[in-house]
Amino acid sequence: MNYTEPELTKSALVTVDTQCDFSLPGAPAEIAGTLDIIPNMVHLLAAYRHYSLPIIHIVRLYLSDGSNVDLSRRELIERGTRIVEPGTDGAEPLPDLKPSPGARLDADLLLNGAVQEWGQKEFVIYKSRWGAFYDTPLHDHLGKLGVNTLVVCGCNFPNCPRTTIYEASERDYRIVLVEDAVSGIYEKGKEELRNIGVRLLSTSMLIQLLGDINGTKI
Repeated sequence: MNYTEPELTKSALVTVDTQCDFSLPGAPAEIAGTLDIIPNMVHLLAAYRHYSLPIIHIVRLYLSDGSNVDLSRRELIERGTRIVEPGTDGAEPLPDLKPSPGARLDADLLLNGAVQEWGQKEFVIYKSRWGAFYDTPLHDHLGKLGVNTLVVCGCNFPNCPRTTIYEASERDYRIVLVEDAVSGIYEKGKEELRNIGVRLLSTSMLIQLLGDINGTKI
């Protein structure tokens, strides 16, 4: 038995930190290459919506006093730099990724540790550190959804996507990284993921597999 083989019918698409302040050109914390992978993320989201499979958007929110910010960035925020500040447009996921034009983050709800429902089987969860499982309701929420496979995409592989993947592996999830829908990916990182049983797929291959399983194409 292959315990790491993805079961896409029991999967959730997890987008990581693909927010305006991390993604747009000239943004205060722009991660190079993130804007380039947005079209592929849009295709993935469309597929998961089409097949009514769960989507979890993971976001960061930095309070202006730095009290909830990881140590490596806390001084920057304390000195007045505003990054993904609650209630600002910069904290919002990119518009193309949202389920509807009017969808916005409920910062108070998220900061209190609740799951924000954003649409049919589409949710938002706030994390305060690199990994999406650290001090968040993600694991419990995935259990309620019957998910055993995570399909990961989003912003800046070396930090948050990679940490989230390792946390997921520790919790015995089957994992797919969509390698052309994550910024900052590099060959050594791919090799290390394969060594812990992560499946690397392209956007087109993932969507093709979903179509084959469901007997329909989009």
